[in-house]
Amino acid sequence: MYANSRVPQSAQTGIHERLAELVDRHRREPFRKPILDYNRAAFEMAMAAWGGERPLILDAACGTGASSVLLAERHPDCFVIGVDQSEARLTTAKGELPANLCLVRADLVDFWRLLAGRGVTLERHCLFYPNPWPKIGHLARRWHGHAVFPVLPQLGGLIECRSNWRIYVEEFAFALGRLLGRDIGWQEFVTDEPVSPFERKYRDSGQPLYRCIVDLRSGQ
Repeated sequence: MYANSRVPQSAQTGIHERLAELVDRHRREPFRKPILDYNRAAFEMAMAAWGGERPLILDAACGTGASSVLLAERHPDCFVIGVDQSEARLTTAKGELPANLCLVRADLVDFWRLLAGRGVTLERHCLFYPNPWPKIGHLARRWHGHAVFPVLPQLGGLIECRSNWRIYVEEFAFALGRLLGRDIGWQEFVTDEPVSPFERKYRDSGQPLYRCIVDLRSGQ
């Protein structure tokens, strides 16, 4: 059935006790894993498609690209790059893509670092419903627990994380706030215009949805 999605199940009841330690360590010790050639090639293709003339929106882990298409339609004055590691998901994109959209197969860990290395500043940075990795032992697999996380605020813009697991957004806000040296809020929200099939399914299943939005341009 369609509207039968479940909230991620976890023995964790709040912010992981090791998150602060992990964020601090990753801030002290920059991630130095070599960047793979196929990610460099994908990055250069995306940069060429963008051209640098319009504000840039990054749809991180965009899946089938449905959210990327919606972002491109909602922000016609911007250029949208949707990045996902799965070619199978990206090839399910239906119809002709908007002219201000490029879908790219790449590993986000490398793509983020390449953006930062090029000095790119984003207009918007979207992380819509990332894999929650809800097991307690999987903290380092969540984006805010990953060694690449300190790169994200370097990209600027308005960054937004959404999840149907409250703890993920709570941790994301905590980790980002720790990097920025200030308190970051998060909220439960209701949407009449889902950004993706996942969000629509979660909403129609009666699940609460959560988001953290931080405008790195204004300090809000």
